[in-house]
Amino acid sequence: MKLWFLLLCCAALSACSTVTPRAGPVDGLVDGLVDGLFDDALFAPATVPVSAAAVFAFSPAMQQVFDSEIRPRLQRGDPRRALIDALYGKGLLRLDYDAEMTRTAAEAFDVHAGNCLSLLIMTASFAREAGLPVRFQTVSAGEAWARSGGLLFAIGHVNLGLGRGMASGPQDWDMTEWLTVDFIPPEDLARRRHEVIAEARVLAMYMNNKSAEALALGHADNAYAWARAAIGQDRTFAGSFNTLGVIYQRRGHLPGAERALRAALAVEPRHLHALSNLVGVLKAQGRDGEALALAAELQRLQPAAPFAAFDEGLQRMREGRYAEAKALFERELGLTAGYHEVHFWLAVARQKLGDHRAALNHLRQALDGSTTREQQALYAGKLERLKAQGVF
Repeated sequence: MKLWFLLLCCAALSACSTVTPRAGPVDGLVDGLVDGLFDDALFAPATVPVSAAAVFAFSPAMQQVFDSEIRPRLQRGDPRRALIDALYGKGLLRLDYDAEMTRTAAEAFDVHAGNCLSLLIMTASFAREAGLPVRFQTVSAGEAWARSGGLLFAIGHVNLGLGRGMASGPQDWDMTEWLTVDFIPPEDLARRRHEVIAEARVLAMYMNNKSAEALALGHADNAYAWARAAIGQDRTFAGSFNTLGVIYQRRGHLPGAERALRAALAVEPRHLHALSNLVGVLKAQGRDGEALALAAELQRLQPAAPFAAFDEGLQRMREGRYAEAKALFERELGLTAGYHEVHFWLAVARQKLGDHRAALNHLRQALDGSTTREQQALYAGKLERLKAQGVF
């Protein structure tokens, strides 16, 4: 089955060291990039609100908690650390990580859960209410991977910087002490490349996430509306053009898919996901020569495709060749950053080979690496059933 590459953006949260900002992306656009790119007639109107204003909006419920619980804490010591402790410590909100969907600040607050981008957005919203300057940064932390419904998701990384006092603008960044909010340990973070991005880029990332999530659920009309809005927010974010290309492909509009993917590559010439998707679109149009040339370039840039070893391992499992499957799953772990599904199947392969201790370890890692409550419940149930059966 052909996997179509999309990008989800992630931002992890916890206090660590400050980082010197880098210049943001150049704002110049490719002439005519979006001319003729959108074909609204192919899609019905969205069935959900598609609004940039709602993303960071501070709700009455957030205001009540801020006034009664958080504001008093800000008067004691560093207000940035007081805010992070209130949001993510053991006390007030008790927020949970849940990657099932990307939420606005108010939605994440209401359910006390969100994926990493949702939690970043909510933190920024509270920080602004506290009068703290906020900046957003992309981080070259490498990509994690996930897949669903024939879609392969690369998960990028974004973090948040909080300043001590209100800076008047970007020119004050070097004079302001920033606290970076991120899960990456400080010693690792210092070695990563950072790039300060505008709020428009964060909004485009949010909308692109919503588009990818809608597409994975089969809601192409909503996915199109979100992707269109994402491009409207930031035409220099290649991920949104790539997502639009996949949407067109799934709707059967191959010329539109090609235009969108070539727009992504115009913005970012080495965008591997757009390049891979374009190979598939050219093949579907019978343009095998062009597809072959691009595939060779993709092979040069990405010698090992994500999940290729995993899929081969699944085939070996079906054939009962468990030792070969184990080796392939172990190879995949290095490419997909310990993806929970790979750990699960490695546990199955290990159990088939009689290595019950290692199987139990990988099943626990699948549970630890799961990113939604549904996945956690699934793996926890499997673990308990196997224990009850005396397998482990």
